Amino acid sequence: MPASLLGVGIFLMLTICPTPIGNLGDVTKRQLEALSSADIIACEDTRVTGKLLELLGVARVDGRPQLVSYHDHNAHERAPMLVARMEMGEHVTLVSDAGTPGLADPGFRLVGAAREAGIEITALPGPFAGAVALSACGLPTDDFRFGGFLPQKGAARSERLEELLGSYTTVLYEAPARVLKLLEELQEVAPDRRVSLCRELTKQHEEWLQGTPEELVVELSGRDKVRGEFVVCIEGASRDDSERVREIVQALVDEGLSPKTIKSLGERLTGRKRSEIYALMTELKG
Repeated sequence: MPASLLGVGIFLMLTICPTPIGNLGDVTKRQLEALSSADIIACEDTRVTGKLLELLGVARVDGRPQLVSYHDHNAHERAPMLVARMEMGEHVTLVSDAGTPGLADPGFRLVGAAREAGIEITALPGPFAGAVALSACGLPTDDFRFGGFLPQKGAARSERLEELLGSYTTVLYEAPARVLKLLEELQEVAPDRRVSLCRELTKQHEEWLQGTPEELVVELSGRDKVRGEFVVCIEGASRDDSERVREIVQALVDEGLSPKTIKSLGERLTGRKRSEIYALMTELKG
């Protein structure tokens, strides 16, 4: 089956196709065409994507589009296989269970392999839960960092969280079973920052909660059960504490620490970017 032109004037082999994060009304005409014209749909869970095709009215004739599982646990072996199929002239459409592939999922591996093989790629616009949350959370969006999913436990989790928190808004994804844990961790490292909890975005039970980590712990602890997937937006460190930041960097300089250590510790202790810490360190040394 030849690949669709999708209205862009080139013969496509790989299409990055977002899918709705909850509301099926968000699907676009181009997304429907990418799904219906594919020879293969590479998806996280074939059952989830099969159900989505059924709900969208995308017919599968004689097993086409073929659904091929592609996820964290098999990406290394499946990417070469999918590239080989594309080199044979088949059109692959890449999807995730919800949202835009390649963001906080292993889609980037297939895209990278396809690019190395010289395969034509197009990316369709569509839902991204992190952007939906940012647009309506009320926190500054001129500078933000998307952290995706934190490690589930251990030192790697706490280290990653401290590494992410800076003077910018931080965006994380969290499962219902761990969102309370995240808020309790924020109580320790960023107790005064505003946090926006965005639950079940675009779905029937969509909910927005905002407050300090402590206030949100109280709110969620009072519920029988915490349900739904969360996007967590965390306010950046205050930028009105220049004197305190200066004192911290001066203390690190006085300790005779290396510039690399000063930048690392300064970022962690103040929430400022390493470039800012370095500039201040240079000024103080000078």
